[in-house]
Formats: sequence, structure tokens, C-alpha cells
Amino acid sequence: MMMKPEEKARAGIDKKLKQSGWVIQNREDCDPTASLGVAVREFSTSTGPMDYALFVDGVPVGVIEAKSDTMGGSITGVEGRTERYAKSALKKSALKWKDTRLDYGKKGCSVRFAYEATGVVTRFTDYHDLPASSRSIFSFQRPETLKALMEQPDTVRNFLKRLPPLDTTGFRKCQIAALQALDASFALGRPRALMQMATGAGKTFTAIAAAYRLLRYGHMNRILFLVDTKSLGEQAEREFRAYRPNDDSRLFREQYIVQRLTQSRIPNTVHVCISTIQRMYAILKGEELDESEEEESMFARPDANSKKPPVVVYNPQYPPEFFDCVIIDEHQFPSFWDKIVNRRWKCG
Repeated sequence: MMMKPEEKARAGIDKKLKQSGWVIQNREDCDPTASLGVAVREFSTSTGPMDYALFVDGVPVGVIEAKSDTMGGSITGVEGRTERYAKSALKKSALKWKDTRLDYGKKGCSVRFAYEATGVVTRFTDYHDLPASSRSIFSFQRPETLKALMEQPDTVRNFLKRLPPLDTTGFRKCQIAALQALDASFALGRPRALMQMATGAGKTFTAIAAAYRLLRYGHMNRILFLVDTKSLGEQAEREFRAYRPNDDSRLFREQYIVQRLTQSRIPNTVHVCISTIQRMYAILKGEELDESEEEESMFARPDANSKKPPVVVYNPQYPPEFFDCVIIDEHQFPSFWDKIVNRRWKCG
């Protein structure tokens, strides 16, 4: 039997929620404490049933407004509806369990996280961002991610609006201009930026300086530094380890753990992961990669532009939010690989 557009979208949303670690329940027999993350369908609120209510540790934290796949990019038009549900009170009568920690129905929940989703498109808003604005994401964040966000004193985007002035000692004029423009771009809430510098201007050094500021003052936990070839990765690793910031007597490597990835596993303790795109793609697919595959640039091959971009997969061990930021060194990638990076980490 053919599914209706709405049913097809819900099936796609359910699949993404499950792969992201959420347990899905129906309103009639829900228990939001059954797992760390629980998504309850058609949960009753003071303004009507929301499509999905998200609970973390039994506490309501988010709402999903589901629409049919035919809406495509126009799904942003329903953000006001999502916000209305986010500010509504959850009806206590909708729960079959009792928990004295929560008192539904007296005040608006004002849940923090909001999603608009079809079976294909997912947009996310953190209402603690100032100003709050939706952005496209690859898939729903995992419950442990939302829990960690709620435990932080502020959001990364808000921290980026308050970066301290750059100490320009020892920097070239072009490097100063690039870093100050990057700070200004982040302060405006723009999640993506391109620093274009001439050959020999110290692009990698400038990128490392930016990474340091993002870790120290942006309060990011983990950065992915993507390179074209193994040799560029080795060079970047040396420069990271030798970098000494102006505001601290310690070297970068004495403050943060830097590791060039040579295997299919990424340690959770690493702050900067240096990887070729081909290795990162293999990691996401759970495959091993011989280092010889990283010797030659993927983009130097005659058929690089003629190939269709490989399908980007979801890896629960390394979900998109595993990295707070992706820095691409030597951005000269044609569409074959550029689409892979942009689809998975397009808005961070």
C-alpha cells in the first residue's frame, strides 16, 4: 500500500531519530524515563498536540514539527508554529507515569530545542542562541548531545560573539586581516567562512591560530582539520605542535591534544583531529584505509570531477555533532568531495 506523503515523512523522521539514539513512543503508553532520550508522538499541550516531544532524562527539552517531504526548503515557514509548541505547557494528563520532579500544566515548558523536519530535511534551533535562528543539520542530535549542551554555561555561538581582541604580535598583516574578519563573521552568527590567502602567506599557521581561539575562547571541545593528502596532514601536525599563542607561555600541544588520524578510530580525548577527507569518509563507513590511499590527492585524479559524490552515511559512534567545527585546509576541492563535507557538516 502506498504511504501518504505525511506518513512517508514520519517514517523518515522515525528512522533518523532511532539511528540517533532516541526511543520512540506513542502518547497513549509513553514513559519518558524509559531511556536517556525519548521521543513521544502527538504529545498533548495547551495549544494542541505537537508532532514529537523530546525528553532527556525524563525532562522535556525539545519539539519536532513534522511536515511532508514536498515542503522541501519551505519548511522554514513553520518555525513560528514550532516555537508556539515550545512555549506551550505539556499536559500532565497525557502521562501514564508520575514523577515529582516535573509539574506539567502550570507554566509553559519553554523547551530549549526545536526542529522542523521532513523525511529528507532537518532544521534545528537552539533558543539559547542570541539571536536564535534555525540551521540545516544532517540528522537529529543524540540525547547525550542535548544533555551536554544543557549543562554548558552558554552556547558556542554566543561565546563566538564575545571573542577577545586578537593579540597581533608576530602576525603578518594578511593574517591579522583574515583572523579579524573571521571573528567578525562569527560574531554576526555566520557559521561558515572562507579565508582566501595567497600562496606563502601562512594559511595553515593562520588556521591554527583560529583553531586555538575557537578552543580557548569559543569553548569548543573538538575540531576536525581536513587536509588533501597525508603529507599535508603531517605538515599540519608539526605546525600545530609547534604553535605558541601570544596569550599563554605554553605550546599548543601542551594545552590541547592533537592527533593525525592513521586508523579507523577517533579517541574521545583528542581536541584537534587531523585527517584526510578519504580517511574520514572511511571512518564514517566503518572501513579500514591503507595509508597509500592518502598519498595522492583525490582531486588530481582525471575522473575526480566526473564521479558522483559518495553517499554520506550516519555513524552513531561519530555523529555530525562529534566535531564542533571543521577547518578545511587548502580549500580547492571540486564538487566530488565538497558535497560530502557540506552535506554532513554544512552548518555545524
